[in-house]
Amino acid sequence: MTGEEENCGAVNGEVWILRLYVAGQTPKSLTAFANLKKLCEEHLAGRYTIEVIDLLEQPQLARGDQIFAVPTLVRKLPPPLRKIIGDLSNTEKVLVGLDIRPGC
Repeated sequence: MTGEEENCGAVNGEVWILRLYVAGQTPKSLTAFANLKKLCEEHLAGRYTIEVIDLLEQPQLARGDQIFAVPTLVRKLPPPLRKIIGDLSNTEKVLVGLDIRPGC
């Protein structure tokens, strides 16, 4: 990783905290996690945490982030909070939604 890459998408190495809300291990949920993991490894390597919350096991956690559909990705940090609904297969839209600059 070059010095330029270290500053892309995250300022001064700040840690990204992402929550992926799913409902069981459906194909859509598994696809969303795989797409998110790939995207994070490509753009935020070593600077992110992903918390997967299965709403079938912990439905009360949906209220806190006001989750109405699954899978939903919530960017907790860095602020502002952002949500993306779907399987995250459209990489370009996910990058824009998370405010990660493509090419970083």
